[in-house]
Amino acid sequence: MGAILHGRDRPSPALPSSPMSTNLRRFILPAVLLGVLFVVVAVIYFVAPEHSLPSFFPGHTSAGSAEANHHHTKHGIAALVVALALFAFAWFQTGPRAGSARTQS
Repeated sequence: MGAILHGRDRPSPALPSSPMSTNLRRFILPAVLLGVLFVVVAVIYFVAPEHSLPSFFPGHTSAGSAEANHHHTKHGIAALVVALALFAFAWFQTGPRAGSARTQS
């Protein structure tokens, strides 16, 4: 007997480039710029002790604090992870569009 194909079992036709992917391509440059900014923030967290951090950075304390020379390594790692995620997003958006690939015969 022949098998009945349900909606999920049918082969899908080649889909043209979706509006979502073209809308996300415009975020490449902002993602790269934010990634660079987060790398700079990570370096600041790794290099500067608590009392030398800019006052708007989380973890800033006064010079008279007991842990004024503490470095926020975890904050730096978190900033690097965000930067890497932004770079990965930008990289994947620069790939070929879904509908632009040529078929070989």
